[in-house]
Amino acid sequence: MSGDDESGAAPAATERGAGQARAREAGHPALRRLVRVRPTRRGLALLVAGLVLVTLGVLLELPDVVGLGAAAVLAVLVAWVLMGVQRLDAGRGALVVSRELTPNPVVRDQTAAVRLVVGARARTGAAYERLARLRLSEQAAHELAGPHGIRARVTAHADRIAVSYALTPARRGRWALGPLLTTRTDAFGLVRTTQPLGAATRVAVWPRTVALPTRTRVLGDVERAATGARLASTDDSVLREYVSGDDPRRVHWAGSARQGRLMVRADESAGVRPVTVLFDRSLLPPPVDPRTGVWPSTRGARTHAEGELAVELAASVATSFLDAGHPARLVPSGSGPAPVPFAAGARTGRATVLDQTVDLRGHRGAADAERAVLQTVRALRASRSQEEIVVAVLGPQPETALREMAELGVEGTCWALVVAPGDAPGAGPTPAADTVGALRAAGWRVATCRPGTAPDHAWALLAEGAA
Repeated sequence: MSGDDESGAAPAATERGAGQARAREAGHPALRRLVRVRPTRRGLALLVAGLVLVTLGVLLELPDVVGLGAAAVLAVLVAWVLMGVQRLDAGRGALVVSRELTPNPVVRDQTAAVRLVVGARARTGAAYERLARLRLSEQAAHELAGPHGIRARVTAHADRIAVSYALTPARRGRWALGPLLTTRTDAFGLVRTTQPLGAATRVAVWPRTVALPTRTRVLGDVERAATGARLASTDDSVLREYVSGDDPRRVHWAGSARQGRLMVRADESAGVRPVTVLFDRSLLPPPVDPRTGVWPSTRGARTHAEGELAVELAASVATSFLDAGHPARLVPSGSGPAPVPFAAGARTGRATVLDQTVDLRGHRGAADAERAVLQTVRALRASRSQEEIVVAVLGPQPETALREMAELGVEGTCWALVVAPGDAPGAGPTPAADTVGALRAAGWRVATCRPGTAPDHAWALLAEGAA
C-alpha cells in the first residue's frame, strides 16, 4: 500500500507473512530492528563503489581516494544504524494506528468493512516526514483474507494515511488482523526497513444462522401440554401477531379487526418455556495439533464443513427460540459443572449465544468426548426446571452417556437430532441406530440426518417428528 497522495489498491499480507514477521521478532528489540534493515539498490551500489574506492586507494596509496570511499561506506552504515534504532511508535515523530471493523463481530461468509488509519501522535515535521515515506501492508489470517487476499484502497494526507478494505471471513472462529507492517526508506534512499506498527485485532467470526419456525405443530402440542389450553382472559393477556402453529382458540378477533391482521392472546402469567440447546462437540474436528499447526490427517475439509453446519444448526435453534421470546441457552459438551445461564432478548440474547460458538472446537478423542457429554448431561439434570425444553444436536453416543440421557428424558421434554456419519439413518445395527433407539425408549423425540444437512432441513425433520 503506497503512502502517496493518490488512491490505490494493494493486497495485504496473509497469516504466513504474519508468522514470518513474528519469527523475526525473536531476540533483543534493538537487534531485531537492525536485522530488518536492508540496503536499497542505490545504497548497495554506493556501498560497493565505496569498497572499491577504498581498495584502489590503499593499493595505489591515494589517501583522498581512500577517504572518498570510506565516506560512501560510512554513509550507508550510518543510515543503516539510524533506521534500525528508530521506532515508529516513539519519539517526536511517533505514529499511531487505529482499526475499525463494521460490523463486529462478523458473520461467516458475510462482508465487513474495515477502516485503518495511520496518523501522527503529534503534529510535528518528523511525523509528517515519516508518513510521506511510508508504505503499508496489512496482515490478516487466511481465514479472514481468503485465497485471493485483500484489495485495499489507500488515501494519503499530510497528517494521516487512511486504508479501507472489505473482509469476507470463510470460517467461524477468532482470527488475527494485524499488526500493520510498514516499509520505509531513509531520506537519501540508501536503506529500507520493515517494522510492525500497532497491535493486532482479534476478529470474532460468528456462524451463520437460519430463522427456524419454532411454533410448529409439534411445538404447539408441547406448549399446550405444559401451560394448558385454557383461554386467557383480557385481564392477564397481551396481544401479539399470529404465528403459524398458534392455537386458533387464542385469536383475539376485536384486536385483529383493529390491527388489520390476526392477533392472538399470550398469557403473561403462563410465560414461555426456557429452552436448552445441547451441542455435542464430537461433531467438530479435533483441535489443531500444536506441534505441526495442522489438522489431524484423519479429518478432511469435508468433515470440517459438516461440523460447521452442525454448529449453525445448534446456533439457529437457540437464536430462533430467542426471537420467539423464549429464554434460551447453548450448552456445548464439556462446558463444566456450573450451569450455563439463560439468555433473554432477541438482540442481547443472540449476541450472547453466538459469542459462545466462536471458540467451539472438537474433542481430542473418543474418551474426552464421552467424559464431556457425561459431565454436561449430569449438570443439566441437576439444574434444569420441570418446564424446560432440551433440544440436543448429537453424534452417536456410548452406552454410559445414553443412560444419563435416558434419565434426562424421563424428567422432562427432550428432543434430539442425531447426526449419523456414514450410516443410513435408522438402518441396521449401527451406533447411530442404537442411540436413536435408546433415546426414543426413554421418551425423547428423535430424528436423524446425514452429516452436512442444511440447518432448516434438519430442523424440519426434528420439529415435524420425522425419523
